[in-house]
Amino acid sequence: MKPGKEGYRIAVVGASSLLGKELMSVLEQGKFPVSRLLTFEADESEPELPIIDLSHASAAVVDDGQISAAELDFTFLAAHMKELPAFLKSWQQQGTAARSLVIDVVGDGLVKAPGDHPRTAVGVDDRVGIPFLDHRFPIAGVHTDAARIHVSAHPAVIAISSLMLRLAARFPLKTAVAQVFCSASESGSRGVEELQRQTVNILSFQNVPDEIFGAQLAFNLLSRLGKSGKGEMKTLENRLHRQLHNYLGGRVPVPALRLLSVPTFYSIGVSLYVETAEPVTTEAATAALAGERIKVRGSDLDAPTPVEVTGSSDILVDSISHDAEHPNGLWLWAVADNLHLAATNAVELAASLREQARA
Repeated sequence: MKPGKEGYRIAVVGASSLLGKELMSVLEQGKFPVSRLLTFEADESEPELPIIDLSHASAAVVDDGQISAAELDFTFLAAHMKELPAFLKSWQQQGTAARSLVIDVVGDGLVKAPGDHPRTAVGVDDRVGIPFLDHRFPIAGVHTDAARIHVSAHPAVIAISSLMLRLAARFPLKTAVAQVFCSASESGSRGVEELQRQTVNILSFQNVPDEIFGAQLAFNLLSRLGKSGKGEMKTLENRLHRQLHNYLGGRVPVPALRLLSVPTFYSIGVSLYVETAEPVTTEAATAALAGERIKVRGSDLDAPTPVEVTGSSDILVDSISHDAEHPNGLWLWAVADNLHLAATNAVELAASLREQARA
């Protein structure tokens, strides 16, 4: 695949979602060459956006009819879909002639490659990509250059995989347990809005809305959503299980996993426990983690928080500590901006595929 004189033609499905807006921002600010950006809405209640020409500062609007699915180079899925947009349905029917590569950022599993039999949700995650890790820790026997669909890993999977693979490169790991603390933004803009309304209503002694979470999340913790909640926490947990299994399986122990919803608007937190085969000093573990995207905080500084990581693609890690009852056990606390890290990884995945095509 080679770009035109001005760059690649790209479609973003769900461009008005929180993740879609972040993805648009990363595309616009990054070095990825874009000549046309076609936006679609996955939710009928959201306004449909025009095609934007990023090759000119004026961002001129282009008629929809001037670009078809066959002309697209990359399609990013940035929102959950009940059904595929019409242009993706036609893309599936093109068989091997389909030009566009699809990068699934939300892991819906609705899209199947042209000419393929219908995929299961597990099958579509076989092509999970984390480019900055793939270069250092390649998965033996996996060739993705011919694939038409690529799944950009969830930010929690990126954080957990980054920590575990780097530790395992220096010290064999026996077991691991991960707790992921999910913010309201995991449920999209409606989740953020409901948490805000809950907070305001509690402080003004009014009824608490719970359409999204099914329970009070403000000033609270939820191990699972209430029965009336529309958020899909269990679906997200299953998605993380699949991606961790497919990405880490065979290289390091796949961690036991638990998700908790917390009353924060953005970012994620990960509490990771790993047990090594032999005792490891915290200094040695800290040195093993050093590398791209990970910054370990010294014990003389304040612990990293979800607030300070907003707008960054870095994974901030607190000073590592030993478990009091298990000499070989290490505890790690990490935070990351879930939206920015997800968007950055998706764009880096597209750039990686572009380089593969050039090779």
